[in-house]
Amino acid sequence: VQLQASGGGLVQAGGSLRLSCAASGRTISSYIMGWFRQAPGKEREFLAAIRRSGGSTFYADSVKGRFTVTRDNAKNTVYLQMNSLKPEDTAVYYCAADHGVLITASPSGYDYWGQGTLVTVSS
Repeated sequence: VQLQASGGGLVQAGGSLRLSCAASGRTISSYIMGWFRQAPGKEREFLAAIRRSGGSTFYADSVKGRFTVTRDNAKNTVYLQMNSLKPEDTAVYYCAADHGVLITASPSGYDYWGQGTLVTVSS
């Protein structure tokens, strides 16, 4: 499956963005989908994941209550709604697909990655 993330940009602190991850080559209904980010000089950080049916989600503490992951299997797209953005949310954001059974926060647990989209939050 090929993944392409989009929707990044420059936003002021307190603002919102919605990222999209469009898949091609295979239906995303076969995968757990996750979102990660990586800031300069830092390791890739897990943000959120959603099960195949969309009925169960999991969030990192750093974004819980601010970010929401959803999926539309019919559109083969996953979304990350980001609210109350902070300057420390500035990073390249990646979507990823995992054909495993259990949700994992480890980047090594994901099989396919998108190219990333840059989010910059100004203070």
